[in-house]
Amino acid sequence: MTLRDESERPDDTAHQRRVSESPTLGAEAAASVVPASSGTPSPAIGQASASVVVVPEPESAVKPRSKKRLVLLALLAVAIGAGGYKGYDWWTVGRFFVTTDDAYVQADISVLAAKIPGYLAAVPVMNGQTLHKGDVVARIDDGDYRLARQAAHDKLVTQEAAIVRIGRQIEAAQAQIVQSASQIDAAKADSVRATADYARQQQLEKVDFVAKSRIEQARADRDRTDATVKGAEASVIVMRANVDVLRAQRQEAEGVAAELRTAEARAARDLDFTIIRAPFDGVVGNKAVEAGAYVSPGSRIAALVPLESVRIDANFKETQVERMHPGQRVHIAVDAYPGRDIIGEVEFLSPASGSVFSLLPPDNATGNFTKIVQRLPVRVRVPADIAREGVLRPGLSVTVRVDTRDPKTAAAPETDRQRTASAPE
Repeated sequence: MTLRDESERPDDTAHQRRVSESPTLGAEAAASVVPASSGTPSPAIGQASASVVVVPEPESAVKPRSKKRLVLLALLAVAIGAGGYKGYDWWTVGRFFVTTDDAYVQADISVLAAKIPGYLAAVPVMNGQTLHKGDVVARIDDGDYRLARQAAHDKLVTQEAAIVRIGRQIEAAQAQIVQSASQIDAAKADSVRATADYARQQQLEKVDFVAKSRIEQARADRDRTDATVKGAEASVIVMRANVDVLRAQRQEAEGVAAELRTAEARAARDLDFTIIRAPFDGVVGNKAVEAGAYVSPGSRIAALVPLESVRIDANFKETQVERMHPGQRVHIAVDAYPGRDIIGEVEFLSPASGSVFSLLPPDNATGNFTKIVQRLPVRVRVPADIAREGVLRPGLSVTVRVDTRDPKTAAAPETDRQRTASAPE
């Protein structure tokens, strides 16, 4: 460092300020004024030393440096403490949780459709309307279906009358059988008399006491009565066969009547289908038609969403399901309601991965093979009270965290540190 006199320093005050502001420069300046030997300084040196101002290091420069060290030490301590806390938290809690964000709210949505063709007379529902089981969703014009049911009913009445008529004919035929049976008895009595008379005439003929004509007449009477008996017996056989025919006709008529009853029931069923009702409690969505539209069988009317039976379908990696089984607690975080923790339960694990049930399942035996981690669908049951609130809507994204610990161990409510123990996959 070169010492200069006052004449060479135009602004000594500014120089002093620069020296005081720089701790290093101040130290160098202080060292530069110390003589190298104990000898008498030269006039030039003495003159220069008289113009040098020694500025000590200010306390304001020491304090900021000390504060920075304290802040760094504090941050280091906080980092070490946080790391230890996170490590302890993972060891005691986090490692037991399996998490995925490939999960969505699902429900057994029913698409209401027409079963019979016709024009819609009314559609008294709107999107977002809550319906109960049996409520009317739509009405189809039922004029043609009422006429069809009445025609089927009239045909059935006519056929039942025919069955009654045939039954009366069977009764009359059975009475004729009884009458013919009595005629058989009378014919047999005449046959016995004629046979006895013919036998007497034969005895008289032996003694030559009777005319030949009388014997011939007795023989004819015998033969006629025998024929009458046979004719009466044949008539009874015919009448009995006629009864069997009538009974067969009645059975056939009863079969036709059964068909007509089925036709009437079908007509009545078609008439009932003119009113489309809600099969269960739910909320109307995706209404597709209005009154006056023509619908054919299968035409979409609206969708009915049963919010009280919602569930969670989560797709876990195959490497995550080792310790997972039904009955375990599940923490559900819905993206639409941040900060709310819903406690569910594992209902069951799918019997196969999602790719197996896809439209085109993979065939790894063909082509080049690249291993891909598969996902296994897991159904999570939602508490009934939460489902009844109606806040869970099918299609919402959720994050599920399955607690794989013993249910007794995991029975305590989850703390804040447990909620942050693991990150979504």
